[in-house]
Amino acid sequence: MRRDKPRTLADHLPLAFPAVMLVVFFVVPFGTMIAVSFFRRQQGGFYTVDFVLANYERFLTAFFGNVLGFSLLLAAAVAVCCVVLAFPFTYFLTCRARRVQVAWLIALLSVLSLSEVIIGFAWSTLLSRTAGISNLLVAVGLLDQPVALVPNFAAVMVGMVYQALPYTILVLYPALVRLDNSFVEAACTLGASPLRGFFTIVIPMLRNTIVATLIMVFVFALGAYLLPQILGRPQHWTLSVLITDQAIYQSNMPFAAAMAVFLVLISLALVGLTLLVGGRREATP
Repeated sequence: MRRDKPRTLADHLPLAFPAVMLVVFFVVPFGTMIAVSFFRRQQGGFYTVDFVLANYERFLTAFFGNVLGFSLLLAAAVAVCCVVLAFPFTYFLTCRARRVQVAWLIALLSVLSLSEVIIGFAWSTLLSRTAGISNLLVAVGLLDQPVALVPNFAAVMVGMVYQALPYTILVLYPALVRLDNSFVEAACTLGASPLRGFFTIVIPMLRNTIVATLIMVFVFALGAYLLPQILGRPQHWTLSVLITDQAIYQSNMPFAAAMAVFLVLISLALVGLTLLVGGRREATP
């Protein structure tokens, strides 16, 4: 089936509404944020129209560089954990009966209805010393006394993986449900174990999907804001937390805009990489 190229102006009209929405809700705000990032901050939380590079120079200091590095490392760790957990789960889910798949998908969609605040405080309670998981470990004899498992880096990882895992499964599901299982069956017929067939056939066939999913989850985790504050210590705060701190509590909007511009540029670059990977996947016969 061949797609005809647009020939007249009327053929481009369906793109008018999304183009206007993109300009109004992204291009204009992002352009304003770029302009503000070069303004000069004044005493009392005010700023004047100017063109200075002091905000970007401050962002490149060791402290904020470490925060940016931690944010990237945390997002990468969350993306890897989510894909490692979601890929085999989604694969075995697609091998189940249709009603089982529907039940699991409904459960995942119900998890997506939870806000980040609810997820953060729920895990904060589960990992607390008074009413948390450690009390169950004491009851079964694995611990001598309850301990607080929050705040720390592991708690931040658990909360963010829990939040991003349903998105990861729902992104992987369409590709895995269309996978032809005859290749795996042929490998098993030739003597390969199901586990070997999974690693040597399924994963290589969907490597572009895996890479695209990693990038999308990475972008999603890069903007984490509440969970690092609720479940972590100040050294576990991400760049999004510092942007909010500078904009609201420090009244330094130009510096917050400079950090936000850098964060948006990273996200856009990764989204572009995702589109590039997806385009190559479609071009592959």
